[in-house]
Amino acid sequence: MFGNHIVGIRGGGDIATGIAHRLYKSGFKIIIFEMNKPSLIRRKVAFAQAIYENEVDVEGVKAKLVNNIEEGIKEQEEGLVPVIIDPEGKNLYNPKITIIVDAILAKKNLGTNKDMAHIVIGVGPGFTAGKDVHAVVESNRGHNLGRVIYNGSPEPNTGIPGNIKGFTEKRVIRANQYGKLSVIKDIGSIVEKDEVLATIDGVEVKAKIDGVIRGMIQNGFEVVSGMKIGDIDPRGIKNNCITISDKARTIGGGVLEGICHLLNEK
Repeated sequence: MFGNHIVGIRGGGDIATGIAHRLYKSGFKIIIFEMNKPSLIRRKVAFAQAIYENEVDVEGVKAKLVNNIEEGIKEQEEGLVPVIIDPEGKNLYNPKITIIVDAILAKKNLGTNKDMAHIVIGVGPGFTAGKDVHAVVESNRGHNLGRVIYNGSPEPNTGIPGNIKGFTEKRVIRANQYGKLSVIKDIGSIVEKDEVLATIDGVEVKAKIDGVIRGMIQNGFEVVSGMKIGDIDPRGIKNNCITISDKARTIGGGVLEGICHLLNEK
C-alpha cells in the first residue's frame, strides 16, 4: 500500500536511521540525503555511514551510497536504502518524492518547507506545523517524546543530554582542542572513568564515567574544541551499541503516525 510513496529523509544519523528503518519496515521506499562528511557519533546505527563504507547494515536493513535519484530508485528495487550526498537538499525537489522528513536535528530549519512535497514533516525544534511543515514530531526526551504536532512547535532545545542512570553531560565525550582525532577505544569497548579513549593531535581525551562506548566519531576526523565526539552508556550493554535506540524508535513511530494521518486526511 505504501510502496507507491518515496520518502526523502534529510539526514542519515542515528535518529534519522531509526525513522527510515521504521518506515522501510512499514512498506515505504526511502532515500537518505546527507552531507559529504557527516560527523556521525553512533556510526553502527547510522545509514549515513554508507558515505564512508559504501554499504552498511542496520538491524537487517541495508543502505548503499548512490550517485543520484535514478540510481537510488534502482537500488530500492533490490530492497536497499539509497544514500545520496546532497547537503543542500537540491534533489528533494523531485516529483517522484512524495514525502519529505527533515531529521537533520539542527535545532533550526535549514530550508525545508511544506511546498517541497505532498507531505513534509520536521523533527524537533526549528519547525512550526502549519507554517513551514505539515507536522512536527517532538524529539525532546520526556512525556511528549514522539508526539505528533499538527499545529504549533515542539519544545525548545534544552541543551542538556538525555539522562541515563543519572548521568547527562558526563556521559558525553567532547573534544578538548582542535585537531585530528585518533580513536583508541572504539564503539563497543567497555571503559572505566579516567581511561584514555582517544587523542587529538597527541592530547588525551579521557572518560568521565564507567560504561560502554556507544558512539565514537570516525577515526581521523578533524574536530574542534567542545565538539561532541562520542558518548558512554553507563548501562554497559554492548548490544545497545549496534541497535536502534528507544528514542529513535519512538520518534520513528511518531513520523509513521504523522504520515499515515496526513495521507488519510489528504
